[in-house]
Amino acid sequence: MLEVKNLTKRFKDRTALDNVSLRVGEGEVFGYLGPNGSGKTTTMRVLLGLLEPTSGEALLWGKRASQSPEVRRRTGVLLEADGLYPRLTAYDNLDYFARLYSVPDRGPRIARLLEFAGLTSRSHDKVGSFSRGMRRKLGLVRALLHSPDLLMLDEPSAGLDPEAQKMVRDLIVTLSSEAQIAVFLSSHDLDEVQRICGRVAILQHGRIRVCDTLKALQASVGSAGVEVVISDAARTEEAVRLLRSQPDVSAVTSGGDAAISVTLRNAHGAVSLAAVLEASGIGVDELRRSRRSLEEVYLDIVREERRGE
Repeated sequence: MLEVKNLTKRFKDRTALDNVSLRVGEGEVFGYLGPNGSGKTTTMRVLLGLLEPTSGEALLWGKRASQSPEVRRRTGVLLEADGLYPRLTAYDNLDYFARLYSVPDRGPRIARLLEFAGLTSRSHDKVGSFSRGMRRKLGLVRALLHSPDLLMLDEPSAGLDPEAQKMVRDLIVTLSSEAQIAVFLSSHDLDEVQRICGRVAILQHGRIRVCDTLKALQASVGSAGVEVVISDAARTEEAVRLLRSQPDVSAVTSGGDAAISVTLRNAHGAVSLAAVLEASGIGVDELRRSRRSLEEVYLDIVREERRGE
C-alpha cells in the first residue's frame, strides 16, 4: 500500500532524507518517530506529491501521488497545518471538501462526522474562532470525509484534551481493525504510539535507525531489564547493595518490598543474578524480564546517535 525505496531528498543547504526505505501494509498502524528536524514531515510531503524526491521512490499503491488523482482520492491527510479555512464555518469547510471529492449524500455524512467529533453545536461557527483542539478534531474528520483507504496523520492528538486523545486512539484502532484502513502516524506522543502501533520506525538526521515491531524493539534495543523477587522482604536493602555491585548491572531500584527492578548492560547478565543472591543466602522466588517502554527504546537510540556524533 505504501512503499518508500531508497528515498533521498536534498535541499540547498542540507540533506533532509538519506536513503530511506520502508513499507506499510493494508490495515497496519505504523508509527513514524524522530526528533524535530529528523525528516518525518518531509517524508510525508514527498509521499503526498507535495515535494519531488531527489532520488529513490515514494509510492502509494505502486504509483506516485503527484501523477495519480486516484491515489490522492484514496488518501486522507492531516498534517501539522490542518488546511482548514478560518473564514468558513465548520460545516462549510467539510461541505467544500466533500464537493471536491464528490462524496455521495454529503449532508448526512457531514452531520455524522460533526456529531462524532463533538462539534455539532459549533457547526455554523467560523473555524477562526475555534481552539487548537477543536480545529484538530475538525481536521481529522475532514481527512475521513471521503472514506480513504490510507490515513496519513502528523501529530493528530496535538492540542487535544485527554478525552479527545482517547477518542482519536480508539478511532484509529477501529479503522485499522474493522475497516482495514492503513494509518501512517507521525507523533511525539510515544505513549499514544505504543498503545496503537504494531510497527515503528525511528528516524534521525534523515536516516532510519530502526524499523521493527514494538515487541522486537523492546526485546533487542539497548540495555535489558529484569525484575527479581526475593523470598525475604527484610533483606531487600542487602539484595539491592549486592546487585548494584555486579559489573553487568547499570541500575537497581526498589519500592521497599521484595520486588527489585534491575537494568542490565546486556541481556546475558540476567543469568547470574539469582546465583549471586543465593550465594549470599538470599532466596529468589522469581526472575522475570521487564518490558521496556517505547520511550526507553526511543531515548536509547537517540542518545546513542548523539554519543556517536
